[in-house]
Amino acid sequence: MATETQEIGATGRRKCAVARVQMKPGTGKIEINGRPFEEYFPTQALQSVILRPFEIAKTINSFDIKAKTTGGGTHGQAGAIRLAISRALLSLNAELRVPLRGDGLLTRDPRMKERKKSGQPGARKRFQFSKR
Repeated sequence: MATETQEIGATGRRKCAVARVQMKPGTGKIEINGRPFEEYFPTQALQSVILRPFEIAKTINSFDIKAKTTGGGTHGQAGAIRLAISRALLSLNAELRVPLRGDGLLTRDPRMKERKKSGQPGARKRFQFSKR
């Protein structure tokens, strides 16, 4: 178990996005890639994705978060940050494993973009067939 004054680091991944999170006790300030949380994720849906682990752990506004994300798009980055926050909360308090696992927050989503195959315009699409 980590002490209360120590920063907890965790990593999360989703699609091609990778998020590294530093979490320490504080007032609930969230900073992503040096920008405020509300500015980086302007939609309410993406903000709620990131705040979900805190709602389950009942620790809203009790930790300051600094996150660095690379790769992917906004949805992938939000999912990666959510996984990293869940793992950081778990390292603080092992009793949170059951509620976080029950909501699916500790499982890394394995779905990735399918690669394009040769002889086709996309992953599954075929070129138009011409009989004559």
